[in-house]
Amino acid sequence: MTKPLAGKAALVTGASRGLGRAIAIALGEAGASVAVNFAGSAALAAETAERVRAAGANAIVVQGDVAQPAEAERLVQETVAAFGAIDILVNNAGVNRDTLALRLSEADWDAVVDTNLKGAFFCAKAALRTMIRRRSGRIINISSVVGLMGNAGQANYAAAKAGMIGLTKALAREVGSRGITVNAIAPGFIDVGMTEALSEQQRAAALEQIPLGRFGTANDVAALVVYLAGDAAGYLTGVTIPVDGGLAM
Repeated sequence: MTKPLAGKAALVTGASRGLGRAIAIALGEAGASVAVNFAGSAALAAETAERVRAAGANAIVVQGDVAQPAEAERLVQETVAAFGAIDILVNNAGVNRDTLALRLSEADWDAVVDTNLKGAFFCAKAALRTMIRRRSGRIINISSVVGLMGNAGQANYAAAKAGMIGLTKALAREVGSRGITVNAIAPGFIDVGMTEALSEQQRAAALEQIPLGRFGTANDVAALVVYLAGDAAGYLTGVTIPVDGGLAM
């Protein structure tokens, strides 16, 4: 079996469950060593790491809150200490505090922007220090279709995810000459947690808006992460790719 990422080292933030777990496992299946970041559940992160190892790859678990710059720096340092380098950074960590804008508190605005947007920046900044020296690297930001379309009740989340798209473009321009690519993925309705809370009526209404007529899977996103992390995507940078069944079209 081909291992296109053999010899590479990756850090995946927010990888204890859901989409982050699927991404970490897919990277491991492709041959990369994976640092599994978590903020809350050590047990779930350990499960992810075991799944990566079962795929034949090395894995470590690294606790840290990406919204704190010192902790973001430490996550990268621990990845490099364990694997000798960081070749791939996947900024997946995210939270949501959904409510209508008129009810949205400053605390809930800050919580979402701090983790989803500032956290991505802090991790990217830390990773770029070593990537620039090596003149090689891949940064993949997990944005959202909400960052492209907006969504009622998610002003904070939409702003943070749209900000990730702007961050992606700015960083891509800054570091392209150093052999580093920076791209974003904008998932739509994916069947890992986000669709489970929907009522049958909400699910039906959502599906009506998706040209492909189904929700996405975690593997739909994870497969694109693996592609963007590999040599085949070496001439692709600064783009945001929706994985949404045509929802944002």
